[in-house]
Amino acid sequence: MNHILMDVLIFECKGMKNGEKFPIVNTGRGQDISPGFLIKNLSPYAKTLAITLEDIKHPLFKNFTHWLIWNLPADEKIGEAIPGGKIVPGLGNARQGIGYGVYKYAGPKPPKGKQHLYRFTIYALNSKIDLKFPHTKSNFIKKAKGHIIQQGSIVFEFE
Repeated sequence: MNHILMDVLIFECKGMKNGEKFPIVNTGRGQDISPGFLIKNLSPYAKTLAITLEDIKHPLFKNFTHWLIWNLPADEKIGEAIPGGKIVPGLGNARQGIGYGVYKYAGPKPPKGKQHLYRFTIYALNSKIDLKFPHTKSNFIKKAKGHIIQQGSIVFEFE
């Protein structure tokens, strides 16, 4: 069943406010753990969620992917410190793709003194996505097209 894209998905990251600075705990200079998320207006048609984290001010690679996770159960709360690995059994066998060269959350860590902007995007989908290798953001977006019913983004800075 395909649904038309609904309202923008509204969400918060634990300990962060849109447009402000990344907490050190969620960066490569801290404990490098993924933040928790609280979703405000999740569609009742959502079956799964996906999250990306991108460096949108990277000098060499446009929208450099730091994290990709998909097939998360559709829920209004996503806990912090999601463990690494291609499959996350504790989250309904969610899948993690290649972000920053690894299958896990990889928080901001720009060169010292260089400010970068980072964007979290959460997608609500009407189905699970069976993504073949390579597990990249661009391949995820191609495969998810037609299944994304909501999405929203928030931006943070670091360094």
